[in-house]
Amino acid sequence: MKTKISKLPTRENPKLQKFLADSGICSRRRGEQLIENGEVTVNGKLAKLGCRISPKSDSIKVQGKLIFPKSLDRLCLLINKPKGFTCSNSDTFAKRLIFDLLEEEHKKQRLFCAGRLDVESEGLVILTNDGDLTYKLTHPSQRIEKKYEVELNKPLIETDRFKLISGFEDKEDFLRLDKIEKRGKHGDSKRLFISMGHGKKREIRRAFSRVGYRVIKLRRVALGALKIGKTPKGGYRVLKNKEIDLLFS
Repeated sequence: MKTKISKLPTRENPKLQKFLADSGICSRRRGEQLIENGEVTVNGKLAKLGCRISPKSDSIKVQGKLIFPKSLDRLCLLINKPKGFTCSNSDTFAKRLIFDLLEEEHKKQRLFCAGRLDVESEGLVILTNDGDLTYKLTHPSQRIEKKYEVELNKPLIETDRFKLISGFEDKEDFLRLDKIEKRGKHGDSKRLFISMGHGKKREIRRAFSRVGYRVIKLRRVALGALKIGKTPKGGYRVLKNKEIDLLFS
């Protein structure tokens, strides 16, 4: 994202310290102190006291945490991410970003990934401008169940399944898969459903690799009770409030 800080003195382009106060995170005076102390960035660059911003398009962070304006209407998209797209607003090393899949009207919105998939994985990703929703979907304490379709390079044997369910240490992380099921009554043990109420970076791939398997395909198909359904690969749709509620069912 390019840095574009508007200097026009309009209601749509408030001073940064006023925006911070209106967002409810601090007083205007405290906002000025945070800016002067170098704790506020706009689009990745240190902010200057008195600069004007665009709440709809600029990315504002305080101590590394994204700040969302309270006045914006909530927008929540379900996108079916294809393989090869990176879940990031900007990445100089990425060939394609998930936001490249959006239509122009939604590209203009300041959206963020509420839970990511690695570049090789596919499936359900939520994009939103709602900071509270992003927190609830990504914080470990919420334990929202995520369901994945997984295909392995060889059948999973029962002793390894037990190891994955029990969990084990991997460097500084404890890796564990909550539930492992065959896909279909007569399915083989190469094609599985994985359910998890947590999720460390690339946890499924790392866990299977530790017990001698390679994940050929990984696709997230559900978050909570919200399923990816018939959303085509590379396509997306705007979620209604009742569908957003399904994320926490």
